[in-house]
Amino acid sequence: MNKSNKTPEIDPSVVTDLPADTSSSLYKQYKRSLIRFPDEAIYIYSFKEKKLIYADGWEETLGFKDDEITLQTIIKQTDASYVSFAHEINAKTIEFILSKKTGIKNYSFTVELKKIHRDGSMVPMEVKIGILSVDEDGMVNHIIGRFRINRNLHLGMVMRYDVHGPDKEEFEKVINKAVQKFLTISGKEKEALKYVAKGYSFKEIADELGVSASAIEKRIQPLYKRFNVKNLTHLVSFAYENYILP
Repeated sequence: MNKSNKTPEIDPSVVTDLPADTSSSLYKQYKRSLIRFPDEAIYIYSFKEKKLIYADGWEETLGFKDDEITLQTIIKQTDASYVSFAHEINAKTIEFILSKKTGIKNYSFTVELKKIHRDGSMVPMEVKIGILSVDEDGMVNHIIGRFRINRNLHLGMVMRYDVHGPDKEEFEKVINKAVQKFLTISGKEKEALKYVAKGYSFKEIADELGVSASAIEKRIQPLYKRFNVKNLTHLVSFAYENYILP
């Protein structure tokens, strides 16, 4: 559970309130080349220009026109119960990626969030943030965010996320530590828990996933304390009750 009621502040020197120029040649280039799926919105943010350089689908998803939406607005349209978590995972992910010297474009993270439509209604979204381009020095230049509405997504008090990249294990350790003050479950933990719910032993799960039994134990054991459960049966029951498992 979040131990702080203080809403994180947005650093305007990093995340500006400037919309994309929909008349620019770069915008038109992305409009032609990027595929956007139904119920999806996309943004591209430039750290060099410190503004959105592309926005598409935001009126259909959150009620804001593409030429008025800004990264600050996208962040602010997060449900209050998810704001601190979203801020923390965003900040730590960028910090981790910037610490890497190679393979930066191969890192990304996914998270399920409650977003707020302009009309005040709640919008359940699956979000993926990744690196679109790097500069000549190997530093992040553009990030891309894809926000897809999933009406079948049940968002309770447990926040779900996953990380992706060459050093996935190290990446996950960093993010796990950063978000441990919240009630969360990572992609790896959820994957192992799915097998537990099917009645698999730790060894059987390890064989399925190609890891050691101790690795599976390290994924499952922390969930007892985190979710305040006493045994595997209680843990699986908690997972179903809180929409972690379908």
